[in-house]
Amino acid sequence: MTSMLQSLKHRGPDSTGFAVYGVTTPDEYIMRLKLAEAEDLETDYKIHDKIRERQGLVDSRLSELGAETLDVAEPRPYAFRYRLRYAGDTKQLATDIEQIEGAEVLSFGSALELIKDLGDATQVSGQYGLGTFRGTHAIGHTRMATESDVDIRSAHPYWAYPYNDISVVHNGQITNYWIMRREMERLGHRFMSNCDSELLAVYTANNLEQGASLLDSLKASIKEIDGVFTYLVATDSELGLAKDTMAAKPMVLYESDDLVALASEEVAIRAIVPREIDTSDPYDEEVRVWQR
Repeated sequence: MTSMLQSLKHRGPDSTGFAVYGVTTPDEYIMRLKLAEAEDLETDYKIHDKIRERQGLVDSRLSELGAETLDVAEPRPYAFRYRLRYAGDTKQLATDIEQIEGAEVLSFGSALELIKDLGDATQVSGQYGLGTFRGTHAIGHTRMATESDVDIRSAHPYWAYPYNDISVVHNGQITNYWIMRREMERLGHRFMSNCDSELLAVYTANNLEQGASLLDSLKASIKEIDGVFTYLVATDSELGLAKDTMAAKPMVLYESDDLVALASEEVAIRAIVPREIDTSDPYDEEVRVWQR
């Protein structure tokens, strides 16, 4: 993933994100959260004290909710990885943690870990120690901000707060974003940014919560979401692709007996399969789902 994303650095130097899926253990979860913004380290001389205070509140809140903290890592001064054992309502736990001032849960999953930060793929991967991660599948994104802020919150991939293990990356623009967002909000869903790509994660989570399959959700999105888009959805056991009617946004696909690789440009696939290969470009309104 790091090699693929680094080869696409020219598409956007603002931020890089990884949604990686590891091995699951019953009643164990990984919570990735940040307790400050990256720029706070340069502008707020009291930020380290604030982060420690916020972390203490997180620890206390987890204990109050009956969550057992198995270990804690701090890959960045503002970013934390908690491994928890918890048998309660995960939606309520994520919501309660975010009641703490300055705390933002980036992901909460039994398989998913969402890592995103400012910088290119090599930099972010190194800072967060992703070279030692072991898992089954992942999606990632390198971004140039065009319609939202240059910050971690606006970076891809998007997690469908507070749903377990759903993440999305998207290339394109959704023209009925606000109409669809208001509809999702009326249904009780929460948005963490003003980026139109987040809608696809929330939309997918809503459909899966209502009992739809990932395949059905992807097919429905082509009819219900307006704009130009190619997007990938990952769950703990599936990877899905959908392309809009106009098929204006590129996607290159390579499949072999032991690998599925997709990217906006073939150079990313060549970065990990450095030999002559056959690739394809999914056509308009194409939907694909791969099982883990």
